[in-house]
Amino acid sequence: MDVHSFSEIEPEFEARTRCIVWCTAATVDRRGRPRTRILHPIWENATGWVATGRHSLKERHLAGNPYVSLSYWDAQQQQVYADCKAQWEDSAEEKRRIWELYKSTPPPLGYDPGIIWKGGPDDAGFGLLKLTPWRIEVSSLYDMAAGKPPLVWRSGD
Repeated sequence: MDVHSFSEIEPEFEARTRCIVWCTAATVDRRGRPRTRILHPIWENATGWVATGRHSLKERHLAGNPYVSLSYWDAQQQQVYADCKAQWEDSAEEKRRIWELYKSTPPPLGYDPGIIWKGGPDDAGFGLLKLTPWRIEVSSLYDMAAGKPPLVWRSGD
């Protein structure tokens, strides 16, 4: 069932992404083949942020095709799918802000990025990906078995 506003699915989206934490993310390589990896986004409303290596295979994939598909799943058979445009955020101010967001958010969602990037938010290897969803789906096996359709929000882009 389509919803008109992100706010209609936001509580369930937030509850699931904060609990599940890790998602599978798919990109496309330069030959059009899909490639998946595990990512740890943190969400501010409908904007996702990923602290990640700046110079990676993922960077090369996104240079050719900036779209990613994220899939969250838990043992209770609850899912979240987020189809997003990904772009590198290179603003020092924004990188520091999201660095602090990761540090100040309680585990398991939050963590200290300094464990990975010893140079802090100015570390040359630290990258920040901004995820702007164009479609988010919240569903579960229980709802599907009961005949309830998934909840789907589209950004209008």
